[in-house]
Amino acid sequence: MTDAANFDDRMLSLALARVSEAAAIACHSLIGRGDEKAADQAAVDAMRCELNRLAIAGTVVIGEGERDEAPMLYIGEDVGTGAGPAVDIALDPLEGTTLTAKDMANALAVIAMGPRGSMLHAPDVYMDKLAVGPGYAAGVVTLDMDPATRVKALAKAKGCKPAEITVCVLERPRHEDMIEAIRSTGAAIRLITDGDVAGVMHCADSTRTGIDMYMGSGGAPEGVLAAAALKCLGGQIMGRLMFRNDDERGRATKAGITDFDRVYDRDDMVTDDVIFAATGVTDGSLLAGVRREGNFVSVETLLMRSRSGSIRQMRYRRPVS
Repeated sequence: MTDAANFDDRMLSLALARVSEAAAIACHSLIGRGDEKAADQAAVDAMRCELNRLAIAGTVVIGEGERDEAPMLYIGEDVGTGAGPAVDIALDPLEGTTLTAKDMANALAVIAMGPRGSMLHAPDVYMDKLAVGPGYAAGVVTLDMDPATRVKALAKAKGCKPAEITVCVLERPRHEDMIEAIRSTGAAIRLITDGDVAGVMHCADSTRTGIDMYMGSGGAPEGVLAAAALKCLGGQIMGRLMFRNDDERGRATKAGITDFDRVYDRDDMVTDDVIFAATGVTDGSLLAGVRREGNFVSVETLLMRSRSGSIRQMRYRRPVS
């Protein structure tokens, strides 16, 4: 059961945008400086400070890691003033630390909020992910299909040739066979070095981004964040947890996972209405990055509410402090 009755998503949405904006702005002086840890810490500190201003009883369910691994914004941390609705929070203060350190495209500050009990407590393990944008029948592609079959099935549903499909894939050695299989169909691949939340989000607006499908393994926590985004944007995402050893299975058990082979869809990962905010840190195909304009700093934010289907793309500017 969720605590949806007290979740006023309309009133909380702009407050959530301020949280992601603060995290992005905090990274500005560290873009391109080669220090991933400093950039991540600046984003974490700023996001935590802003969250604690909110009149919520918030619990971080997707965060920077377990309590013994992350001094701030750890999984299970309470945030907010405590005088407000009970909410689940999934966040990545800096999705793309390497992208930020190297001044590469599509680094984001990302956060999602929903009623207490509405988000999957995904352990910090890998998840096999598959996502497509809105407008397709449920199950048009599945995790049980091989990569080439997925491409052909999506092309048939889209009414085009496989060569007209573009798939976003995280560039990792573990994906080499999958990449070869996708290319055997004639489909194109957009390789990304980091930032698979943004990679999944690209599927939701293929006309603008040129991405039709996302596939491959990445962090399970990022899968929940991506599901929150698609809950607002539309589209399908499927994920299956992947375990390399007993320690990772133990993490899943601790998080309340009992079926290790379950395939989670979007509404399994995010079961109720959600607010989602993403602010650009570096320039990308979704959002502009942080900019210094004279004595001002500006950012661009995507703010979405699943209940109303509303999507705002906003520019915020403030004097340099």
